[in-house]
Amino acid sequence: MKVLGVGTPYPHDPSAAIYVDGKLVAAAEEERFTREKHAEFDLTVHSVRFCLKQAGLKPDDIDIVAFPWSYEWYQARRWKSFRRLFFPYISRAFKSVLKSEKVRKNSLEKLYGTLKAAGFDTERVRVEFVPHHIAHAAASYFPSGFKRAAFMSFDGSGEFTAGILGTAEGKSLRVVKEWIWPDSLGALYTTFTEYCGFERNEGEYKLMGMAPFGKTGKIDFSGVATVEKGDFKVHSGYYHAPHHERYRNGMNISRKLVRRWGPPREGDDLTEPHTHIACETQELFEKIAIQMVESHLSDELKLHGRLCFSGGCALNVSLNRKLINHPLIKELWVVPAAGDAGTPLGAAAYVAAGSGDEIEPMRHPYLGPEYSNEEIESAIKKKSFCARKDTDICRTAAGLLQRGEIVGWFQGRMEFGPRALGNRSILGNPTVRGTADRINAIVKFREQWRPFCPSLIRELAPDFILNKHPSPFMTFSFEVNPVWRSKVPEVVHVDGTARPQYVNRDTNPRFYSLIEHFHRLSGVPIVINTSLNRRGEPMACSPDDALDMFEGCGLGYLALGDWLVSKK
Repeated sequence: MKVLGVGTPYPHDPSAAIYVDGKLVAAAEEERFTREKHAEFDLTVHSVRFCLKQAGLKPDDIDIVAFPWSYEWYQARRWKSFRRLFFPYISRAFKSVLKSEKVRKNSLEKLYGTLKAAGFDTERVRVEFVPHHIAHAAASYFPSGFKRAAFMSFDGSGEFTAGILGTAEGKSLRVVKEWIWPDSLGALYTTFTEYCGFERNEGEYKLMGMAPFGKTGKIDFSGVATVEKGDFKVHSGYYHAPHHERYRNGMNISRKLVRRWGPPREGDDLTEPHTHIACETQELFEKIAIQMVESHLSDELKLHGRLCFSGGCALNVSLNRKLINHPLIKELWVVPAAGDAGTPLGAAAYVAAGSGDEIEPMRHPYLGPEYSNEEIESAIKKKSFCARKDTDICRTAAGLLQRGEIVGWFQGRMEFGPRALGNRSILGNPTVRGTADRINAIVKFREQWRPFCPSLIRELAPDFILNKHPSPFMTFSFEVNPVWRSKVPEVVHVDGTARPQYVNRDTNPRFYSLIEHFHRLSGVPIVINTSLNRRGEPMACSPDDALDMFEGCGLGYLALGDWLVSKK
């Protein structure tokens, strides 16, 4: 069965993924091709064309197109949302149910507009609609390789659903608990992300990084949400306020929130009370998620201990650390693209499994475009940099890192998801103090207090991290062994944790070789790894993207395939 996942109907993070006989052949986000962060309001045309090309297929070869949105699901839940919104916001409640036909029309126009632009016969194509959160859950469960698991999905909302918990066995998923907008864990977190000075739907991981700089108990955070009897309700007066109650045009935060804690944070510095607000937000977020798991999934987890987590909230690695350490959970699995960009993958997997295919476990995230040395050379010739073809680029790059240089690293197929995992990366030496600050200041142009992640040889991870849980995709954080904290200070956050990627020789031999060479030179099997982009830009996709980024920042070296490019 050839199943193409296309999405999403929402304004942000469109992407595509393709399964052929149960094997995930390709997946990519549209932003990587258009070069506009999150590709807001764009059709998914470039991603679809890439997936078809990578699979060697034409539009007529596709058996089913899977779309991560369901009008039937939307209709079944709109009155539940209406009842929940009625007393706090009666006019908003009516608007939410009266726009039903407009939502349906816009969603279908986005789907069929994409297919038509990509060369499909929209009169003949077979489409299956998969509810948004089912697609999220499927994106985590089916690639996990588990035969049975509990699952959890939380984000802002999709078809009025803001979160689900359930169980999965074989090829079936069963929902046991659902939350309806406005009781949204994701929207709550996004509101305080915006209040603390970051962009909503983009800066949530920054709020998470800010949280350890604050302390709980410094401010009164009561009344933001109610948590009891296996349920939670969010106080809608604080978040996603109607336009007439908003603090400022273009922001979702309410005047009530500002009256209570003061104006939103501005600039890049750490300020009070915003660090404490971030800390309280993270603690409340974790408390709600963990209590919901305990209330609704305990019996299932006692049987096998496997939890699949998805939705934008699953990218919160601090919560994931608490889940991994929970006595009910033996193994947590989070797909690399846990946000909305992962829903086309989940929809395609769900449809393929339902059609009888056995879904292969995901072994790696390298599912995007790849470029030959000849294509790289052609791109280099357009520029005026120094460049030479290297006989051992891994050894050479490792030597530069040992000298304290910062190196751009562009190799193989592009990663799927927001994390750089060794193919579109900026690398540094974690033992040289100040390297993280230099990357922030001259390459990434971002806040100085932001942490960086370590990529390390998988076999040596148990010595570095105080946990034996797998971590192939940078979707988890762990406490760092105190012995290592002073050795590699540039990849340890202020709270003594790190968000590691364990690098496997089988799935990324070139990146593994680089770290191996660096280990021999330095005695440290770890490199700093952050995405190959500047602040506000998508991760580099093509050699041209990488060279443009290299030209516009203070990066001194760029390893493109076997080519080493420099400004010296």
